[in-house]
Amino acid sequence: MKNIAISIGDLNGIGIEIALKSHNKIKKICNPIYCINRVMLKKSCKKLNIQTPKDFVLSSIDGDFKIKPAKISKKSGAYSFSSFKRAIMLAKSKQVDGIVTLPINKYSWNKANINYKGHTHYIAKAFNENAIMMIGTKGLFVAFFTDHIPLRDVVKYIKKDLLIDFFLNLKKNINTNRVAVLGLNPHSGDNGTIGDEDSIITQAINESNKILNKNYFVGPISPDSAFTPDSRKEFQYYISMYHDQSLGVVKALYFDKSINVTLNSSIKRASVDHGTAFDIAYKNKAE
Repeated sequence: MKNIAISIGDLNGIGIEIALKSHNKIKKICNPIYCINRVMLKKSCKKLNIQTPKDFVLSSIDGDFKIKPAKISKKSGAYSFSSFKRAIMLAKSKQVDGIVTLPINKYSWNKANINYKGHTHYIAKAFNENAIMMIGTKGLFVAFFTDHIPLRDVVKYIKKDLLIDFFLNLKKNINTNRVAVLGLNPHSGDNGTIGDEDSIITQAINESNKILNKNYFVGPISPDSAFTPDSRKEFQYYISMYHDQSLGVVKALYFDKSINVTLNSSIKRASVDHGTAFDIAYKNKAE
């Protein structure tokens, strides 16, 4: 079985509960290595009233602080980042075959002066790669052209060369013959009557297909009708121009099944597709 490093996420959230409850199932399909030290593991287990599995293999990292369920914390933010970096190190040194990341709190990272918007952002910077965030499950996958940036900045990235690079990088990482590309504006701009950015997307689609010598990318498709049942029969993969343009659809349809994966990277990384769920942290409600 493959060795998989698991970064433990924000210890004030539900990540550690998920890891503990899932362990017996997970260990049947891989050898999990949890990036947490024995002190913090014992504190978490005591708070959850869960016995530590005897075969819980650790890759210990420094840190000892009071767990405060559902609280934004500089210390928990710093610890989750250290756990993530340890998982990355294990992958880079080939000690593991891939990593799984449990949820972090971005504001806690910010309080700890960690200037990254999330796991994908750090991987892209650490490896100097154009890492791609893709979220979904077998029925529907969505890749994000822009992800964790303010909505007001999305238009700045709608440039033909950037789009072409993204399309071609995605093509190298997924196995399908057709990808639906969402437009940016309502009704994909209605031929320029609602913004002209969609004409740039059209040019990028056409040039990418020409490079590939195949009509691989289809669109731009109006976002308001892109995910109808008939459309989802035709397409399994979509490209979204920004994070919330399609993520709400994925979560509405597949919240308990979808995952987050990082593509176009030299390491394999997957994650749960939800946050720290502070509202149920340490209440033994996490699944």
